[in-house]
Amino acid sequence: MSLMDAVRDAIKELVLPELAALKESGARMEERFSGVEKRLDDVNLHLVDQSRRIDLLNGRIDETNGRIDAVREELGGRIDETNGRIDSMHTDVINRIDKTNDRLNHLYEVIVRRDEHVVLAEKMERLESEVAEIKRRLAA
Repeated sequence: MSLMDAVRDAIKELVLPELAALKESGARMEERFSGVEKRLDDVNLHLVDQSRRIDLLNGRIDETNGRIDAVREELGGRIDETNGRIDSMHTDVINRIDKTNDRLNHLYEVIVRRDEHVVLAEKMERLESEVAEIKRRLAA
């Protein structure tokens, strides 16, 4: 055997088994990469689906926010209208109270005058009886 044949045989014995192991390892890595790629594709499809759902929900949220804004505006108008009515009623009640107070003041004046009238009438009766008493004494 020549030196070349010996080197060739040594390379075949040492390198070829390593090369075969590397090829087998490469094939396994390709299978793994293939599995990982499939999983990534599945995840990507799932993310696209989730993105569509999020876009749909955002549309619904925008629609709901629009409805809420419309209801808020309507309620604001109703509240303003109700406040106007309350202010009107408040003014009316105050006017009525003022009128009632005026009537009560007038009634008080009338009652005081009647009370004074009764007192004056009693004083007049006493004075008349005193004058009558004095006249009787003078006549006697």
